[in-house]
Amino acid sequence: MEGQNVVDLIDNAIIGAKRGASLTQRLLAFSRKQDLKLEVVDAPALVREMAELLQRSIGPSIEISTTFPLSLPPVLSDPNQLESALLNLVVNARDAMPGGGMISISARKHMLKNKQVPDLAAGEYVCLSVKDEGGGMDAETLEKATTPFFTTKGVGKGTGLGLPMVQGLMAQSGSRLIMKSNPGQGTTAELWLPVADISAMPEPAAEIPSSAPVPPLTVMAVDDDSLVLMNTVLMLEDLGHTVIEANSGKDALRRLEQGPLPDILITDHAMPQMTGAELAKQAIERHPDLHVILATGYAELPGGEGAGLARLSKPFTQDQLNNALAAAAVSR
Repeated sequence: MEGQNVVDLIDNAIIGAKRGASLTQRLLAFSRKQDLKLEVVDAPALVREMAELLQRSIGPSIEISTTFPLSLPPVLSDPNQLESALLNLVVNARDAMPGGGMISISARKHMLKNKQVPDLAAGEYVCLSVKDEGGGMDAETLEKATTPFFTTKGVGKGTGLGLPMVQGLMAQSGSRLIMKSNPGQGTTAELWLPVADISAMPEPAAEIPSSAPVPPLTVMAVDDDSLVLMNTVLMLEDLGHTVIEANSGKDALRRLEQGPLPDILITDHAMPQMTGAELAKQAIERHPDLHVILATGYAELPGGEGAGLARLSKPFTQDQLNNALAAAAVSR
């Protein structure tokens, strides 16, 4: 019985960690600092691939209809974040129709003129929209809809971060969220996505498979948060690597001087007294052959800090950690 209790506690801790990671991602997205990977995306295909997930999310009392033209140009977006945005909009539409109804997802191509849509440059766009048959919103509520932590849902039923997250993701990728609603006429959420200029897209980098084998390495892990450091160390050891721990930039430099030198140094960026980028700069100046991976949840760092360093987006999984090590090992 005690063993089962331990398993339950571990499961609860994992769930809590994932919720915390999800909240962190939402806050970064709302502040427009989420690390995005822009790709050429077929919007109708993405919606079709999400059909089962969307239907499970809304339940049997609500139907989804889709309307797409036979020919629609691909858009430039982060496919994972676009899926997250679309799921948020569909769940909001569901919540607006507690008695059931129809959610309509459609898309159309549109050539925008300058200043035709606020904060969007002139050019060709695809408008992906989600429309519900709910009670709609008055002008005051509509104006507040994308304000962080504002929600019309009951206590415990909404964080008020869904639409701000979508808005942040769209703004960061050169897109736009536009909400339209009137009392008694439902709500339409529009995602204005720039059409991808395929001719100007760089060749996709060769992807490292998630199971990429990495030879045993000596890795220095640096983080001022003891729980995060412990988690990173456990993942590295589980992958078969030897780990040197450091809880600050100063501690890491001291251990580097003491030796032995690690093959790779993985450091958190947001640390007091000495940031990960500052640590990397000093470490590489003293040990030019040292490979450094900067772990951070921010897409851009102030003053161009960490430019040229390999990045690992936080929070990361063991597969993502393994891939970062594989890429660094290849470049050694």
